Amino acid sequence: MPVKLSARFTLQRMALAALASLQLLALAQAQPPTPGPAAPVETAPTATAPATAPAAPSDQAAPPQAPAAQTEPGATPAAAGGDAAAAAPTAADTRGLDEETQNLKKDVVDLNRDLFVLEEELLFPANTQVAVFLSMDVGDFFALDSVTLKIDQKEVANYLYTPREADALLKGGVHRLYVGNLKVGGHELVAFFSGKGPNNRDYKRGATIKFDKSIGAKYLELKINDKQRRMQPEFEIKDWE
Repeated sequence: MPVKLSARFTLQRMALAALASLQLLALAQAQPPTPGPAAPVETAPTATAPATAPAAPSDQAAPPQAPAAQTEPGATPAAAGGDAAAAAPTAADTRGLDEETQNLKKDVVDLNRDLFVLEEELLFPANTQVAVFLSMDVGDFFALDSVTLKIDQKEVANYLYTPREADALLKGGVHRLYVGNLKVGGHELVAFFSGKGPNNRDYKRGATIKFDKSIGAKYLELKINDKQRRMQPEFEIKDWE
């Protein structure tokens, strides 16, 4: 047992270190680059127009001049073009950062799955592993509420099902109710089923099986079926050799 706990702590430390590295990488990529000093802009000297001589008097009045186009202070075509050019790289950088973030999330999910599989292999090796599954068929005469599982007179699982989980079982789902370790030899499994039976009455039944655990994984299935002739639910335990 100390070896298994040590392996589990090692896996947890590996997972935390990997998550911390991914978070640091995401933060580093999320920081915008530091802008450098702006280069000075050289302006060409403007030529000064020579003074003109006074115009000779004339009988005809000078035509009115067209009003100058109004421009916003500080706004020039060059500045507007620069703003548009600066906005385009910013949008591209944001899209690239979003893609990298999604890739990091996917890597974290894959890492968690691999660590979970590795942890199960270390904690429940194949030569001592025993797993118990539960399935339902039809379900007209029984609505499942909970299941209590005992192995060798010791309670190892007690699960309360939600309506959504019970509906998933009726649609063909299979629930892994228990996974643990057993030594080689003979054992006894007892399961108690609670729920609503015919006429919506409280219903509780049990099923038992004696099995031999050999070297290698052991799989047992709790099956709930409808007995059409008796209009009663039937509970059985199947040993998958």
